[in-house]
Amino acid sequence: MKVGLVSDSHGDVRRLNAALSALAGRGAEAVVHCGDIGSAECLGLLGGSGLVAAAVAGNMDRHPRRLAATAERAGVQFSERQIELDLGGGRHLAATHGHDASLLEELIRGQQFPYVCHGHTHRRRDERYGPVRVINPGALRHPRGHTGPSAAVLDTDADTLDYVSL
Repeated sequence: MKVGLVSDSHGDVRRLNAALSALAGRGAEAVVHCGDIGSAECLGLLGGSGLVAAAVAGNMDRHPRRLAATAERAGVQFSERQIELDLGGGRHLAATHGHDASLLEELIRGQQFPYVCHGHTHRRRDERYGPVRVINPGALRHPRGHTGPSAAVLDTDADTLDYVSL
């Protein structure tokens, strides 16, 4: 399965729309937003993308209950802390925003998921801890490090990750 990964859109509908177009163009079948969504409009874009969509709230997402109601109407799987995306074959991808360091660490150390995705740092990350691959797609708004705004495509069949610069 090809999964598009985005994070930290902070309400920037234009950048999220560009990311969704780029991910769909690269064959993504699903998209996971790793938090700091920033607006109901962004959830609407996820739901209208034509992809299986999931999102988790971040530390900057105010009124997560309202976001949850918007996500439900848009057909987006949503959680305030952690979401799981079914990859088939009994495997699941887990995503959290990353501001709760203990939850992120628990997901990694638990080795229950082959992929643990997060945002929050606004920095790209691709590291392996035993059987767990930890991924941060970077940020759509205010990226840190020497990269611009980015998303990523994870191919879980080939176990490859490609960053998409926006």
